[in-house]
Amino acid sequence: MDITKDKTDWDDAELAAAVEAYLKMLAWEKSGQRFNKAYENRLLRQGPIAGRTEGSIEFRMQNISAVLVQMGLDRIKGYKPAKNVGSGVEQQIRKVLTAFRIFESDETAQTADEQTLVRRASKLLQRPIDKVPEGIAKPQKVSVVGTTYVRDPKVRAWVLNEVDGICEGCGSNAPFEVDGQPFLEVHHVRHLAQKGSDRITNAVALCPNCHQRCHRSSDRDVFTKGLYSKINRLIPE
Repeated sequence: MDITKDKTDWDDAELAAAVEAYLKMLAWEKSGQRFNKAYENRLLRQGPIAGRTEGSIEFRMQNISAVLVQMGLDRIKGYKPAKNVGSGVEQQIRKVLTAFRIFESDETAQTADEQTLVRRASKLLQRPIDKVPEGIAKPQKVSVVGTTYVRDPKVRAWVLNEVDGICEGCGSNAPFEVDGQPFLEVHHVRHLAQKGSDRITNAVALCPNCHQRCHRSSDRDVFTKGLYSKINRLIPE
């Protein structure tokens, strides 16, 4: 009787085999060569990933697609990105991709540096934004001179593009422009320090006054609740 390992975590060797097979198929797709996903799945189950089910490998391929999209890279069209990828699995996949010398696109790479985040988001705003970014469910805390969080410039760019220079707090125009773009600040309704996500469902574009109101004013809790009722995309966390 076959022994399945689907209730156990994938080890590095299994994940490396899956990533290698994925990249091989992606290369074929880009060059216009035909390939059979089911056949490649079967090869994995007969060899380096024996004990996993067909569905388990299919889902892992969707995980790989999701991570590649987050990295600003191409994916296999037939493997739709998984909606939810655990932070541990994501980091494991990123580690294996790095071993295969697959690196994040500089323009869309997540960063903990505020100036880099602003610069990358500004570049993204200069081209059409046709896809809602996945963002980061659990932003990682990193130590620099102080402590900050890794954030996704795609989320910042999407939110700013969506509001078109209008503060989502008070409805006023951005107070001034920076490099030709209306200046608004992206605020996380549930703060990252409170384990909030860096996703569009937790991010709003505010003028500096409204941003400070969220952090410092005596009515900040009431004002924040008002954002949830006013902005449909927000989801309480």
